Amino acid sequence: MQVVYEDNHLIIVWKQSGEIVQGDKTGDVPLSEQVKAYIKEKYQKPGAVFLGVVHRLDRPVSGLVVFARTSKALSRLNEMFRRGEVHKTYWALVQNRPPQDEALLEHWLVRNEQQNKSYVVGEGHRGAKLAQLRYRLAGQTERYYLLEVQLLTGRHHQIRCQLAAMGCPIKGDLKYGARRSNPDGSISLVARHVEFTHPVSRQTVSISGPLPAEAVWDAFR
Repeated sequence: MQVVYEDNHLIIVWKQSGEIVQGDKTGDVPLSEQVKAYIKEKYQKPGAVFLGVVHRLDRPVSGLVVFARTSKALSRLNEMFRRGEVHKTYWALVQNRPPQDEALLEHWLVRNEQQNKSYVVGEGHRGAKLAQLRYRLAGQTERYYLLEVQLLTGRHHQIRCQLAAMGCPIKGDLKYGARRSNPDGSISLVARHVEFTHPVSRQTVSISGPLPAEAVWDAFR
């Protein structure tokens, strides 16, 4: 676990692919519990440590995760996420060049709980939610294209589903049409940057994280 920012109200950590943010049926130790243990040890806190989960990343995704250390920060961050006031930028490696170098993507998505997968459907489809993101082509190598993605909504598997619908599945993402998996089970999607107004101090928090220690990312460091 790598801490990239902390103060009395917030802690932002770098999640490795394969880690889960919150506990699930696998029983694996989630990132939230690792962060609690870190806070308890560093600050010699007696009793239970408060930690609020305000958003998540899919298990095969790496990148920045924001946690709240106080109930005041938690309630305000939850509201900020709901209003779209937390700006998250992702980097995605895809094997196909997008049809445009930059664009706004809008799709209606429906989530299949049993398959843990989202599908593009028509507007008016039962349970469908509007998904919006902006992307731009930010770089390329001989084999891959780097897309910088800004999320405008927060739907289940949104980036994975929308990029695949555009004909650009993310490297390693078999669930959404990639040709082969990554050796470590990750997908080449990184929550690279987060920016928001601090829920208590009102100062701007702008944090960029590292890239995964994999050769495929070396051209973009």
